[in-house]
Amino acid sequence: MTEEKNGSIDALLPREMAAKAERIGAEKTRLDAPRLLVLGILAGAFIGFGAMLATIVTAGGSGVAPYGILRLIAGMVFSLGLILVVVGGAELFTGNNLMVMAWASGKVRAAEVLRAWAIVYLGNALGAVATAGLVFLAGTHELGNGAVGMEAIAIARAKAGQDLLPGFVDGVLANTLVCLAVWLSYSARTTADKVLAIVPPVTAFVAAGFEHSIANMYFLPYGIMLGAIGPAAMIVNIAVVTAGNIIGGVLLVAAVYWFVYLRP
Repeated sequence: MTEEKNGSIDALLPREMAAKAERIGAEKTRLDAPRLLVLGILAGAFIGFGAMLATIVTAGGSGVAPYGILRLIAGMVFSLGLILVVVGGAELFTGNNLMVMAWASGKVRAAEVLRAWAIVYLGNALGAVATAGLVFLAGTHELGNGAVGMEAIAIARAKAGQDLLPGFVDGVLANTLVCLAVWLSYSARTTADKVLAIVPPVTAFVAAGFEHSIANMYFLPYGIMLGAIGPAAMIVNIAVVTAGNIIGGVLLVAAVYWFVYLRP
């Protein structure tokens, strides 16, 4: 159903989007803990589904299709995860970095934002790891005569073997684009608008090989299950990427738009 405001179906303008982001952020911080946790689990699972699909469609493609085309396809199908989060309704830690707009305006306390982040982050981890486990038990890695498993192993090893500084910067850039995708979705009046707003930024971050902490909560545990990496490498990667994601989402998106449109 089309959402109408004052008889208009035009997309919201940036100033209206900022007010909407502020209101939504305040509402989310005040959800009770069980609800936040379940919504976080859903989001982790949704991102896991997107990661699974991206792995499948690129499996065995090296040498068959140009690198850039494979990355473009991977990014487009990975967008499934954020589409499910935004349209289906779930709480994603990285997107929730936009909550700081409500904090900066004095609508919520810092403790409320940090509480929501912690609960959602835990839920995202549970959902992503559980999805990886179910995909492993389903034998998805055996598809394509094992090509999917080989692709999953290659992804996990590449992420686990990344140096700290590039991993951090990749995290900054990834969540800048993810939060921009969520930000653009605030302008939408219809479901189709939301989908069209989400796909390009998400495609860009995946195609460029940037790092998303919640996606890595699927990729790296799946790699452990396939015997590709160890737990220590997973923990280091996710910690570094999470720090980068926070900087990208909070400073490069939320703070900038708050300063431009909501600053007194």
